[in-house]
Amino acid sequence: MNRQVFMGIVAVILLIAVPFFFSLFYLNLLAEILVLAVFALSLNVLVGYTGLVSLGHAAFFGIGAYASALLAKEWSPQFLLTLLASVLIAAAASAVIGLFCVKADGFYFLMLTLAFSQMIYSFVHQSTTITGGSNGLSGLPSPMLGTIDLSNPVFLYYSIVLVFVVVYIVLGLIVKSPFGHVLIGIRENEMRMKAMGYNTALYKYIAFIIAGAIGGISGALYSNLNGFVSPNDVYWTMSGSVLIMVLIGGAGTMVGPVLGAAFIVILETIVSSYTTVWTMIIGIIFILFVVFMPQGLVGFARLFQKLAAHRLPISQKGTKPLVNNEANQ
Repeated sequence: MNRQVFMGIVAVILLIAVPFFFSLFYLNLLAEILVLAVFALSLNVLVGYTGLVSLGHAAFFGIGAYASALLAKEWSPQFLLTLLASVLIAAAASAVIGLFCVKADGFYFLMLTLAFSQMIYSFVHQSTTITGGSNGLSGLPSPMLGTIDLSNPVFLYYSIVLVFVVVYIVLGLIVKSPFGHVLIGIRENEMRMKAMGYNTALYKYIAFIIAGAIGGISGALYSNLNGFVSPNDVYWTMSGSVLIMVLIGGAGTMVGPVLGAAFIVILETIVSSYTTVWTMIIGIIFILFVVFMPQGLVGFARLFQKLAAHRLPISQKGTKPLVNNEANQ
């Protein structure tokens, strides 16, 4: 069995076993990590695999969250229905915004995504009759999965785990497919990919839509988990937070954004319980990562593995003469 598949199965088994051993506090904390991990994975499609650094990804997270909340409040709280609607609406929004953004690169792409995100934030903040304005949407009905009431935290946690696993597998297949290899080629050298005959603008556009749609999934999960949506979920600081998660975990890898989301959520939970200046501490840690560990946690783990593998031949080389000497003696 492939080592990665084996590790994945072990991770899923551990996630399933969590409710049997941990309290409700840790269950909710892990559920939040998984939701933000889906959000970070969606941004990683752009930042890690396509080389497009976006500072407006919170727009799709917020669109998914508000779509799910409004649908649950006004029509039906069915979990799968709100999830599907959020994906479709976020994908449609990313298809429109992507038409403009993928025409730019580098700094201009970053500023365009930020501008569109702030436009959506302004709409959410001003449309008090639809979105509740600065008060947000509260009092959302409990999500339902058929006849199962997901107000039970354990049932909701398992639903989030299921969505997380599906998203992870689907994204893993996408980035390992020929399409994913083209995205990596664009990240490494777009001019060369153009010279080889690839329509790089089309590939970047499709990647933008995929990232937006999955961002909508994470927003819908966040709405169901918290039962509340606010304009802060669309604000640019939310985009900055998820970008930090991707970079700290390791951009361009599948497990990196998950580790980054876990690291930031746990760090926020611990540090904020001791001091009110926890954002400054997280900022310092982010600077340290950028300076000393630019490949993130995954890069650090790979470096550790290389060092360990480098030591093994040395020890083997050290034993061979000893064996020969012993044999000669």
